[in-house]
Amino acid sequence: MYDTCCKSVRDYANKIGATYIRQTEPILNIKPDPGNTNRSLECQMREVPLPIFEKENAFDYRDRFDQICVIDADVYIRPNAEYDIFEDFGTEHAFGAVVEREMPITQIYMDKIKNYSRMQYGQWPDLFPIDFATGSEFMNMGVMIFNSKLLDSYLGTESAKEFLGRSDFKKFVDGVGPFKWSTDQTLLNWWIKDTGMSYKKMHWKYNGLYTANTKINECQFVHFFLKDKLPNRGENVDQLLKDIMS
Repeated sequence: MYDTCCKSVRDYANKIGATYIRQTEPILNIKPDPGNTNRSLECQMREVPLPIFEKENAFDYRDRFDQICVIDADVYIRPNAEYDIFEDFGTEHAFGAVVEREMPITQIYMDKIKNYSRMQYGQWPDLFPIDFATGSEFMNMGVMIFNSKLLDSYLGTESAKEFLGRSDFKKFVDGVGPFKWSTDQTLLNWWIKDTGMSYKKMHWKYNGLYTANTKINECQFVHFFLKDKLPNRGENVDQLLKDIMS
């Protein structure tokens, strides 16, 4: 599934004239503190690097590209995708991604969003007020985009590894308390809100959550998230593609 999705992203990049880079090996090697983590026993005993924070390696490309879009390996871009995500994003905002509660989604998934909001963001009611019907405003980082120069204001001369090594982020990396199962998504959402960064809420067509989005046929980018819960763990690619085309 990952090979199929990555090929679709490469083809899309070629179509819109963007440079495609696929990372297949760890570069940052971010590890939780074995004496302070709630993450898996494997992480605690063997200090295993966390691949969920490898995406931030893209921050180190800011000197090479004006705009960068980071796309998870389980995101499939339709061959007939007609919009250029970089043009849609523009140059006015530092960061952009799709807000989950603003997607057209099933009631079952909306209930999950509300529960997730309380678990991950409930301790910051000023930054992430929880709406009774829709939960908090947080972005899904399966597809995220940023303008390099504008992001410089918040990163300065820090490398990606130095950024993730900030003391404010230690609880996210270590997986303390409610962050046991968190990815870079919670860290980035908190960082963006806490700094008051200018961000653009991208259209939901750029991150269609498979099985959760009620208009998946209209999504240019289809996110086969929660791979382990998909039939055959997502390896029945032909059937998945038929499902999103019908």
